Amino acid sequence: MSTIELRGITKTFGAFVAVQDADLSVAAGEVVCLLGPSGCGKTTTLRIIAGLERATAGDIVIAGRRMNGLPPQERNIAMVFQFYALYPALTVGENIAMPLHHQSIGKAEIAAQVGKVADILHLRDILDRMPGQISEGEKQRVAVARAIVRDPNCFLFDEPLSRLDVELRHTMRSQIKAVLSNLSRATVIVTHDQLEALSMADRIAIMRDGRIEQVGSPHEVFARPANVFVASFIGTPQMNLIEAEFKGYGDGKATVTFDRQDVNLPAAPAVAALAPGRVTVGVRPRAFTVVAEDAADTIDAVTELIEPMGAETLIHARTRTGGDIRVVIPRDKKVKIGEPLHLIPDPMQTHIFAADGKAVRA
Repeated sequence: MSTIELRGITKTFGAFVAVQDADLSVAAGEVVCLLGPSGCGKTTTLRIIAGLERATAGDIVIAGRRMNGLPPQERNIAMVFQFYALYPALTVGENIAMPLHHQSIGKAEIAAQVGKVADILHLRDILDRMPGQISEGEKQRVAVARAIVRDPNCFLFDEPLSRLDVELRHTMRSQIKAVLSNLSRATVIVTHDQLEALSMADRIAIMRDGRIEQVGSPHEVFARPANVFVASFIGTPQMNLIEAEFKGYGDGKATVTFDRQDVNLPAAPAVAALAPGRVTVGVRPRAFTVVAEDAADTIDAVTELIEPMGAETLIHARTRTGGDIRVVIPRDKKVKIGEPLHLIPDPMQTHIFAADGKAVRA
């Protein structure tokens, strides 16, 4: 059975803690993305799964077997690196076939398996070419083909699309996702690109400073971020995170003060347990309604910058106390620089984070 389990994985380099107490499970046929900023520990975690780094503490279990101490060649995994690592003196077909030469199978069977994988990844027409004669996108597909040709227990991808241009990256995301969906193998993909993670993953593990902050489906991490870091990291444009003072809760609403103004926000009953004090209110830029007149419980700001985004327009505005607010509105709604905005946040998309940065949940 193709599964991956990390149980309390910690990795230190001297006094530096690269990964701390990481727990993660990946089911057969599931794609999990490790997402986070540079230096957060995601690549180190992937290298520990592969056996290229040894964990300081914790267990790695692949296909039900504890892998601690086993070298990479005994783990039956396939890894695709950021740099394709193709053999320049071998043809595309010979590069794909290379892992099969270590197995006890004949030339006819090798040719059949290479041909099957080449058809899946649309490489049949370039099998006789050298790596120097093909495009970057084709090189990436060759690297993926070489990984899947020998039917490993699981797949590991380290920033697989980072060297491709934007258009090619979009195409490769779709192709790799289609290939992985037909293989019942646990797959872990490391990326710093949230669009890549949101579009390719069944679940996303968001990392910061060596810790896994939240694991969930793309919708869950976007719609229900566990803390301020996840809220700020996921979503483009970035979520508005507004510092406020929590004053109390009643009639299904939280009373908070920001911009020298009391605002009553619909909130979960769990907010009632908060002590008065500092909180952070999170609202996505697309979760505001712009109203014509100043009214109770609106957030007031002045338009400073307008960015057309095709079907939508991104507005950068400033509150009376100097806070920044980002608002996305339909293209046909006209706003001018210097014009006041009166904003009502959508109660279903408004988040309250306690002083420790954790989301207040129902």
